[in-house]
Amino acid sequence: MLFVDMLFVVAVAISFIPILTGYCAQSRGRSFWLWFVLGWVLPLASFFLLFALIAREELDPGRRLLGEARQILREAEAKAKALAKE
Repeated sequence: MLFVDMLFVVAVAISFIPILTGYCAQSRGRSFWLWFVLGWVLPLASFFLLFALIAREELDPGRRLLGEARQILREAEAKAKALAKE
């Protein structure tokens, strides 16, 4: 029984990187399941690749401004829907 418990602990520990990679990808508008599978196939490589993509997106001023514009548009649409309901 101890072997099964240890096997379970190892499986949970190994699945930490794919879950973290998938969550980070989803929070940035990318596919959770694609990055989750990549996290299982290439655990460290996928994590660092996603980190590089996020860093490139954050450091590029044009992409940052585009993200801010999208956020402003989402807020304006939400405000317009709220006013339309009244």
